Amino acid sequence: MTAQLIYGKTIAAQIRAEIATLIETKVQEGHKHPGLAVILVGDDPASALYVHNKRLACEEVGIRSFYHPLSKHVEENELIALIEQLNQDPIVDGILLQAPLPKHIHAERLFELIDPKKDVDGFHPYNLGRLAQRRPLLRPCTPYGIMILLDHIHQKYKGKHAVIVGASNIVGRPMAMELLIAGSTVTVCHRFTVDLPSFVQQADILISAVGKAGLIQGDWIKEGATVIDVGQNRSADGTLIGDVDFEAAKKRAAWITPVPGGVGPMTVAMLLRNTMVAAGYLPM
Repeated sequence: MTAQLIYGKTIAAQIRAEIATLIETKVQEGHKHPGLAVILVGDDPASALYVHNKRLACEEVGIRSFYHPLSKHVEENELIALIEQLNQDPIVDGILLQAPLPKHIHAERLFELIDPKKDVDGFHPYNLGRLAQRRPLLRPCTPYGIMILLDHIHQKYKGKHAVIVGASNIVGRPMAMELLIAGSTVTVCHRFTVDLPSFVQQADILISAVGKAGLIQGDWIKEGATVIDVGQNRSADGTLIGDVDFEAAKKRAAWITPVPGGVGPMTVAMLLRNTMVAAGYLPM
């Protein structure tokens, strides 16, 4: 068996083209361009690159990007004041606070201060609570993008065992809720899990979101499984690789996402879509 590849980059490009067309139509009808405020605290190179790519994606589809770069030494009160200002600004439909934040900033407090209606990352407790209640509004971007990928390959959920490796608030936990809503039986593995291979071997749908290169060995993969690799790690030669031993895993899986070109582009596409939802241009 050789797995078929799930090219998130191609699917994301289709979503972005649809968004661009919709914005062009709305603007011609007299509506304003959707607006996304992006806050970057500090000078972390990876965060700066993520923000740059997100702002470029906004520009390409017609979403106005309002950039707020701040020093890594910024006082928390100053950041709070900025968020409160953006919450009240009518030209700002969405607010993105790029993580990670410096250690002196209480990240959970800041994310909770963002107006839930402008929480395009889907991290606010209100939006996570709605997802848990099977009534999602603004959904966390990476899990949302993964569900679009799975739907694209006509993945069956009911009666399937989904195993998620990684329990972060950004991917693992909301991913579990998404798959529960879809009807899968879900297992979440984390750093305290004993005998990780035994759980991976049971997975009809495997999602790894740890950020540790080579964590998932190819011979752990169940024959015919769908493998979604969220991990983005740099190898010794600078190549971007995932959590899963790709070459070995693709010999056993039915479907697998490459790294890069798999999940990453979908996260950005869902950010754009959430901004459209927050602006009232798309339904929840």
